Order: sequence, then structure tokens, then C-alpha cells
Amino acid sequence: MATYLGAFPFPSQAPAILTADALLKVVTLLTGRYTKVLKRGKGQWTRILYQSLAVYDRKSLHIRDDQDGRPNLDELDHSGDPKQATQSKSSGFSVDQSTGDDEDLEDDDDLTLAALDSLDAIGVFQEAEKINLLRSIIPSDNFLKLLELLLLVAPLDAQQDLSAHASELSDKRIAAIRQTAHNMLSSFGIDKGPGVSYKTFKKVINTTLPHLFDGLRPLFEHFLFAKEIDLSRRTSAISSPQSPTMPKTPKAPKTPATPKSPPIPIPVLPREGEILTVPILNQLSFFLKPNGDPLFHRLRPLYSGAEQGFSMGSFEKSIFNWQSPTILLVAGTQLPSDPTGSRERAFADSLPHSRLPSSNASTPTSPASSTHPPPHPSSSTSSTSNHAQRLVFGAYIPVPWTQTHKHNFGTHATLLFQLAPTHDLFPASSLATDYIYFSKPPSHPVAGLGFGSAAPGSASQQATSSAAAGAAGSSSPTSQRQRHGGSLGGAGGLGGGGGVFTPGPVSLHLDDALEFGAFTHLASGGGSFHASGLRSADWQDRFEVEAVEVWGVGGEEEVERQRKAWEWEEREARRRRDVNVGKGDVEADRELLKMAGLIVGERSGGSMA
Repeated sequence: MATYLGAFPFPSQAPAILTADALLKVVTLLTGRYTKVLKRGKGQWTRILYQSLAVYDRKSLHIRDDQDGRPNLDELDHSGDPKQATQSKSSGFSVDQSTGDDEDLEDDDDLTLAALDSLDAIGVFQEAEKINLLRSIIPSDNFLKLLELLLLVAPLDAQQDLSAHASELSDKRIAAIRQTAHNMLSSFGIDKGPGVSYKTFKKVINTTLPHLFDGLRPLFEHFLFAKEIDLSRRTSAISSPQSPTMPKTPKAPKTPATPKSPPIPIPVLPREGEILTVPILNQLSFFLKPNGDPLFHRLRPLYSGAEQGFSMGSFEKSIFNWQSPTILLVAGTQLPSDPTGSRERAFADSLPHSRLPSSNASTPTSPASSTHPPPHPSSSTSSTSNHAQRLVFGAYIPVPWTQTHKHNFGTHATLLFQLAPTHDLFPASSLATDYIYFSKPPSHPVAGLGFGSAAPGSASQQATSSAAAGAAGSSSPTSQRQRHGGSLGGAGGLGGGGGVFTPGPVSLHLDDALEFGAFTHLASGGGSFHASGLRSADWQDRFEVEAVEVWGVGGEEEVERQRKAWEWEEREARRRRDVNVGKGDVEADRELLKMAGLIVGERSGGSMA
């Protein structure tokens, strides 16, 4: 990569020898100091970064070598069929066939042209400098190593010593980084070819990983500044020069400075959770920057099902006093097609009978993705099939949590995402506002929490319940499903019989016991969240919950505000428990005991005589 960037803006001279000038070009491009040279901004920077990583896929293109050993791109091996060779030369990879949106591939390398135009050197740009992006890919193995590096340096500061991170690279941390990199790599469609094409690279970066390369800036800024520099030394020498008539005083011999031990880095997390580890936090930082600030050093653990218990009550007590944004993470094991236990069967009956296929049919998984923590402690389906995979979903909630009665809460900044076994984002839509709901039993027949479905008790839920009740007698399984919950409808959601929970087109639902969950994805969209920009299939993943975590986004001020709210609630609860009996007011005590039925007239109650 660096040898290509060192040849900028003449790609035909790559690989370049990394001289001082070439290294300066590399540092300039990778630290974001290119705005005066590249007029078209970050979009063109992403393109040149792809070119620095890409190679020609000679195996797919059947490229033959000339006698001098160089690849001959103009002569393809198609058994002497010039027509077929011409078609293959123009088409490139099958995944990059023209679909009407490839105008950016026909602009004669706008990045290089913009740079040459800024340098007033457009005349020297020749045909040989052009890069055919359709014939290039980034090899999967190379890109995987780059993702691992980006996950490692994501929390790095420009002035932070690199050696301070060496102690954190345990075997467990390296394995977690590699697994997270595999999950991210799967979103680039590596199952369709030997590498990543420019079209896929650009789409995934723009839609799901906008901050993927932000860690390169502080990493390469280490080349700009010396570790120890005293800027005041020269200034003091110039400001107070010694007089030529004054005798020079002999200087004392300098004692060798003792080497300073590198400072211990401040942890980016107060502590790791079952789901949120440092590699997962780094993955979140690639697309989440609340108010433009990174997530590092700003997350506080609020709720963990393993510690506070898997219940809606403990969830509410731990989270509802937090007045800043939160991040919810849920991990689970995919359920088999046929329920194997009573509780799993009850959850399946509460969802539409016509089930969508799961996402694992089209999502590649790595061998390590089958490793997961023990299942939910209260579940009766502790045994899973060998092919079950671990799923990790999450949501960014920009507003405080609240009890849902008739209307959902949340704003357009709410975000749904998937972290494993693939990486994907589902941003909020303006077609509907059913972003978040939190419904505790027994206030509603269908209780639980989720995203993207209408709130229990809302007008849309009532309408869907009435429509489902009219068709309740038409099928025998309906009456059985009515015993498990009400109907919850959303525009464009999956239909179901009476008493069946109807999820939204793109939605996440957890039951009231936080034991099972379901993520639904309809490619047609139409709900409160946009469909995936990377996958065009309809699917639904039903899973057994293993861990649920909620992390608060904020600093010490938010923690102090939550602590004061907890103290106020505790004082109010203590005041309600204290009954003013036997503290001097005899008549008031007597009247209170009469109301409780403990005394009748002048005699105490409770006697059968």
C-alpha cells in the first residue's frame, strides 16, 4: 500500500522506493492532509486507497504473460475466440457487470486527474497512467490482515506510545480481533469471488463502515513528530543571547537521562462485558460517533443480564434513570427450524406461522463463529444443533428509555445493526416512527422490548388485532397461538393470525423474559428502519438469548445525574414504606387501624368470639 501511495500521482511508477519524498506523500495521504491537493475530498481518497491495496486477478481473467514475464492484459486465453475474448475484456468480473450506476468507473481516474490538475501537470498524464478498476480486486487474505490492523489501532492517539499497547496483546485478544475481522470481512461478499472489488469496497465503506480508516491518521502521525522534542530550547537561545564581552561559564557535565517507562494507557472500557469487548468496541467505532465524538473512554456499563438478571424489572431499574444515549447489545444462538422444547415452541407460536428463511443460507461464517458462551440459564433448550451460529445484534438509542403505552419513542438517529456473523447497518427511516418500544407484563398481552414494530396498545396494533380476530376461526392453529400473546401490527410487516406478534419489516424483538428474540428483514423495507444495503433477500433469525447488555454513552456528569436519581427514588420508596404509627398521635393511629380492619369500635379485630 505504501509503495503505491509513494508513487502518487503517477500510478505507473508504483511500486516506488520509499524515499523521504515518497514517505512524505504516504503520510500526507493517510493523515488527511490532502484537501489542498485533492479537490474532490474523501470520496476520491477512498478510491486511491483501494487502488493502493488492489491487484489484478490474473486467475479469473486468464491473463497470459509476455516473453518478458509481464502480464499481457490485452490478450486473454479464450481458445482463440476473439469474440469471446472481446466480451470478457469489456465485462470484467461478473459481480461488476454494469447496472447503470457505474459512471464513476468511466471517469479516467478522477483522483489522479484532480491531483494533476492541482499540480498544473495535466499535460504529462498519459494513457498508461489510467487504472482499470474493473480488472482489479483486493485479495481476501490481504484485506483481512488490514482489518485486523485497523481493529488494533482504532483507539490509538496521535501522541500515544505504540509500545504501551504491547502488553494488551494476549492470545485471547488476538483471537478476538481475528474473529471480529472475519465478521467484518463477510460483509464484503467474499463468498462471491476471491477478493473484494472496487464496487463492493466503495458500497460497504460508504454504507456500513464510514470511519473504518480513521485509525490510520494517528498511526501515521507518529512519522511527523519526534518522541522527545523541546520547542522552547531554540526560542530561549534566541530571546536571551549571551553578551560577547561576558566570559563563558563552564557547563556542568550532563548526567545521562534515565529512560522513562511508557505510561500505562487509560482503558478504553471500564471493564469488558460478555458481548462488548475491546475488539467489538473498535468495530462499533467504525460507524458510531455520537455528536462527532468517538466512543472510547465514554461508555459506562448500565445493565447486564448475567449480573442483574434476565427480567424487564431489573432492566428498567438499571437503565431508565440514564438521561443520555445508550447502546443495547444482544447475543444468542440461532434456533433450529423445528422447536425442540415447550418454551421455544411457545415463542414460535407467538410469531407468524409462515416463517422466513434464516440468514445463514447466504451469510458466510468462519469456523470460530460457532464458539459461543453457555445458553440462557432459564432456557429449556440448552442443546443446539451443530450448525447453529452465534448472532449479535444491537441498537443505538439516542434518547432516554421510557415505558411504552400507546406510542413508541426514539428519533431518526436511532440505529439498528448486526455485528456477527456479518456486519450490517439498518438506519432509521422516515416512513414510520415506530422506533423503540418497552412494554412490561401484564400491561399488554404482547410484552417485551424491541425496535421497528408498533407499540402494544397503539392504533395500528388495535387495527391489526381486530383484523386478526376476524380470521381467528378459519384455521385451527390460530386458537393455540392466541393463548401466547396479542397481535402487534406494523405497516408492511409480516402477517399473522389472531394473537400473533407481527414484527415490522426491519425489526428486532425480545420477549418479556429476555429469553428469545427474532430479527426480521424484508428487502422491500417500508417500516421504521431501512433494509440492508448489502443483502437483498428476505430473512428472519430467531435465536435463544445468551447475553443482553446496555451501555450508557456519557461521562462523569451523566453518572452523577443517574446516581442522584437513584438516591431520590430510594428516599421516596423508604418514605412510602414508613407508616406513621405509634409516634404520638393516638387518634390518627386508631383511625388508621380501623381502616385496616384491625380494630372494631373499642375492641381489636381478628377474634372469632
